[in-house]
Amino acid sequence: MEPLALSDVVIRATSVSDMENNVYLITARTSGEQVIIDAADDVPAIRELFAAGAEDSAHGTRVTSVLTTHRHWDHVRALRETAAEHDARTLAGENDADAIEEESGARIDERIAHGDTLEFAGFRLEAIELLGHTPGSIAYVLRDSGGTTVIFSGDSLFPGGPGKTWSAEDFESLITDLEERIFDRFDDEVRVLPGHGDTTTLGAERPQLPEWRDRGW
Repeated sequence: MEPLALSDVVIRATSVSDMENNVYLITARTSGEQVIIDAADDVPAIRELFAAGAEDSAHGTRVTSVLTTHRHWDHVRALRETAAEHDARTLAGENDADAIEEESGARIDERIAHGDTLEFAGFRLEAIELLGHTPGSIAYVLRDSGGTTVIFSGDSLFPGGPGKTWSAEDFESLITDLEERIFDRFDDEVRVLPGHGDTTTLGAERPQLPEWRDRGW
């Protein structure tokens, strides 16, 4: 993904591991505060991402927080080392936090609930719980003052459908949360940055919602 330069922030990404996990770096233009979403793997590659992000603020940069979208092992392999390297706080959904600690060996400093607002110097993120792929998956929503909205969806929403679920009940939970908490609330222009693969928009995915429900995955 090419850097996404918005009014308030610059968003950079790198793909790591054989599972092609996306690691995202948000840099506030005014303060230089940086947040990483999903320290999945490959600490040297993440360091290169930080180095590239150093040019995105004229006021210096500093990683203050590492956010995790969900508990699965492939999204947390570099969490402990990355957080320790920057003395950064760690945040994750309250219903996945214990499992993330067990998988990663990192301590989760802040447990996030649905609807929480996370304040940073120059931007904020809204936490939206999307239950089904895991019991505590969180999507992070950034509303830029220039008018662009970005959703970091983890493994809950991809181009072409919801994330994997393991039962009919889990699928029903996830598709309902996606409909009510994402598609019913946000416009077609909203960008979706998933945990693997290419970016998309809600407008590109919205016409497929009935098909997703019918097929059950």
